[in-house]
Amino acid sequence: MPLRYAATLLALFALLPGFAQAQTYPARPVKIIVPAQPGGGLDLIGRTVGNELGRALSQSFVIENVGGGGGSIAAMAAARAAPDGYTLMVGYVGTHGTNPAVRKLQYDAVRDFTPIAMVGGTPNILVVTPLVPPSDLKGFLDYAKKNPAKLNWGTGGIGLLNHLALEQFRAAAKLEEVAYVHYKGIGPAITDMLGGQINVLMPGLAAALPHIRAKKLKPLAITGLKRHALVPEVPTFEELGYKGFDGVQWYGIVGPAKLPAEITRKLNAEINKSLASPALRERLSSEAIETMPMTPEQFGAFMKADIARWTALARERKISLDD
Repeated sequence: MPLRYAATLLALFALLPGFAQAQTYPARPVKIIVPAQPGGGLDLIGRTVGNELGRALSQSFVIENVGGGGGSIAAMAAARAAPDGYTLMVGYVGTHGTNPAVRKLQYDAVRDFTPIAMVGGTPNILVVTPLVPPSDLKGFLDYAKKNPAKLNWGTGGIGLLNHLALEQFRAAAKLEEVAYVHYKGIGPAITDMLGGQINVLMPGLAAALPHIRAKKLKPLAITGLKRHALVPEVPTFEELGYKGFDGVQWYGIVGPAKLPAEITRKLNAEINKSLASPALRERLSSEAIETMPMTPEQFGAFMKADIARWTALARERKISLDD
């Protein structure tokens, strides 16, 4: 192509609003809303992505922690922000997976957001206390059916992933009604489990790992399609004959609806470039988070499928926070 034609074509592209905006983006600091208080997986993802984008794009990416409402307060703030790329959010399985499945929200997890990039996920792991005699899933099921009164099942809250994952397991294993204790967060649930108040839990691997390594919790099975490198001795539900147990506690980056496509692609490319770094993959893996790079379109399809999965389960198990 002659140089003058190439220059003309570039000039025409520059007249397009999205293209011109993306060329200069980001021209000022960008806010990343984290739907939780400082500390924990959500905060880790927000700060990690913010640091990587800051280095790549030579601009400040500032973290704003907004807790409350199971992430709904943060999600509404992000959905109502101007779609200019200067307000992003860590969207995760709670805000864009399980919450839409179990409650009426003031935001639409699909229509009100632009999927930008998937970052990664951690599986859920079924654990019991050492005082529960069996050390494998088959033995546990036999024990649970014969001794239901001896087991107290815990969750980090009604309708959260760790609760829905347990209900998925109960349905597949045909376990009758069990005694649940619902906590306000997985942290208090694990604390009580270590103290003996509950003895069955299905937290994310990241939360359970230190206690598994200390032999204070006994792992029986893990979600996902392959064994996890940090607990290679723990079989997957899949290999034990339970299909469809591939749900994960996932984390990604989203923006308000109608975010310019060029800005979305620019952010996606930089995040995926960071996820390809062995150092970053190793750092996240040490926190039990495996990278899951996707295009914006793939991430959007993933979120829709996750919402559909947990909505179907919540309806089947009659789980709703609006009742």
